[in-house]
Amino acid sequence: MDLTEQAARSARVAAVFDQVADVYDTVGVPWFTPIAQELVRLASPVSGERALDVGCGRGAATAALARAVGPGGHVQGIDLSPRMVEACAADIAGLGLSNVDVQVLDASSPSLPAAAYDLVISSLVVFFLPDPLAALVAWRRLLAPGGRLAISTFAGRDQVWETVDATFRPYLPAGLLDARTTGAAGPFSSDTGVEELIVAAGYTGVRTTHFDIEVTFTDVDQWYTFSRSHGQRAMWDAIASTDHDTVKAIAGDHLERARGTDGQIRLHQQVRNTLALSP
Repeated sequence: MDLTEQAARSARVAAVFDQVADVYDTVGVPWFTPIAQELVRLASPVSGERALDVGCGRGAATAALARAVGPGGHVQGIDLSPRMVEACAADIAGLGLSNVDVQVLDASSPSLPAAAYDLVISSLVVFFLPDPLAALVAWRRLLAPGGRLAISTFAGRDQVWETVDATFRPYLPAGLLDARTTGAAGPFSSDTGVEELIVAAGYTGVRTTHFDIEVTFTDVDQWYTFSRSHGQRAMWDAIASTDHDTVKAIAGDHLERARGTDGQIRLHQQVRNTLALSP
């Protein structure tokens, strides 16, 4: 992929997240926040550290980092989406956290000082990037010697969720099925693939843990609202409007298979957390 294609893809990703910034992680379905908080916990930030949150979204990891590093530390959040950065800054201000800066920067090659951070965190971001390896190399250059990297990607999920997502495929253009954007194939299809990618970027001490998250929906309408509140919005936007009701109905039939005796639809996702060191 040449630089023009990379720029075009980045612009498309930014546009999607600009669209969902107002509802991102706010539709009553806990998702990005518990995933980010678990990643921060595993990264073990301590008081006084300098941390970078790459692809900060509305600040799920940013806020957790800010509390952990305390007034003597500092957190820099970056995101490609201007609307997401605006919303994140407002949320951080509302929490009364003064040790945070948030700005619009491209995660693929952030223009930040070299060796300026003790910790780089990125939750559910790297598979969106045009060149994940190049991005990981760029992030390593931002870490001080011995600094830590912590990223989360998707691992396995239950069969119902796989089937629900497969509902979209016949209606989508081929580009939206790329491994980097789905986060389910290529190097992101296994622990080994992600670890090898990080080693190739020059990190050491790579290790992986897993985190299981249960997501609960009352009905297909809540799932539909949730699916349009994050990156999956791109799939809905790529489907002809005349097909939306069909896709939603088929997905709803699959979701019914996950409805428990309590009446709730319960889906499960395993999140892969991979940690490493900068030499």
